[in-house]
Amino acid sequence: MSQYIERYQRRRLISSYFSVVLSIALVLFLLGILGLLVLNTKKLADHFKEQITISVFLKDNAKPIEIDQLQKSLAMAEYTKSANFVSKEDAADQYSEDIGENFQEFLGYNPLKNSIDVNLKADFVSPEQVSAIAETLSAKTYVDEVSYDKPLISLLNDNVKKLSLWILIASGIFTTIAVLLINSSIRLSIYSKRFIIKTMQMVGATKKFIRKPFIATNIKLGLFGACIALVALTALLFYVNSNFPELNLFQDVPVLAIIFVGVLVLGILISLVSTYFATQRFLNLRTDDLYY
Repeated sequence: MSQYIERYQRRRLISSYFSVVLSIALVLFLLGILGLLVLNTKKLADHFKEQITISVFLKDNAKPIEIDQLQKSLAMAEYTKSANFVSKEDAADQYSEDIGENFQEFLGYNPLKNSIDVNLKADFVSPEQVSAIAETLSAKTYVDEVSYDKPLISLLNDNVKKLSLWILIASGIFTTIAVLLINSSIRLSIYSKRFIIKTMQMVGATKKFIRKPFIATNIKLGLFGACIALVALTALLFYVNSNFPELNLFQDVPVLAIIFVGVLVLGILISLVSTYFATQRFLNLRTDDLYY
């Protein structure tokens, strides 16, 4: 009979520990994702900004040396990420492919112009800066027109600001929820041992002596849960990086180090603080109050 009770209690203990570890791991995993979003918001925004293209259309009488000099000067400009020359023939082929028919046979000539497609660096993608760049390029005598999507640039900048704000708000809310969830799991685990705590206190054990094993155990559980969360985060990073290699997630070693260390520290710190206050609560309860 005693062996059955012992096995039953051991199963309850393992189940209690498992629920604490699982809740800590899930919450820290979500916090890790939020941390990645917060620290990579600029990178994501920059990635989309750098897809904006300014098309510099050249006049038909533009000399090859002028085109070559313009392309080289654009490639070396501080605001340029890339500058690629597109001949009118290549543009015609691409347009014919897009519409599914050869428009030159219908028109009898190629109305398109040679152009240079310029992708700007993210820091220069704003309505004011792009407009100033376009005006400078338009002033050249051999440039026919400078074209870019003005509404898209304004919309992109506005949405980036809104997205950054909402990510920060969501991070604050989820961090609070995470602390409360982990705290509740640990309190429930300690609640099941409240009679043991009171018995130890009644036979003369000090509060520090009683708290110590609970804190040590829950710190280990928090560390174990944090390790599980980090394994899941690593798997997620590999998946995202394999599907979106242009984000180069593994190049930002300092950012990843901050996230990983932050998850470990949070797992330990929240477990420590929650355990301390939970045990303190039951240590201060009267014996009669343990039944409610």
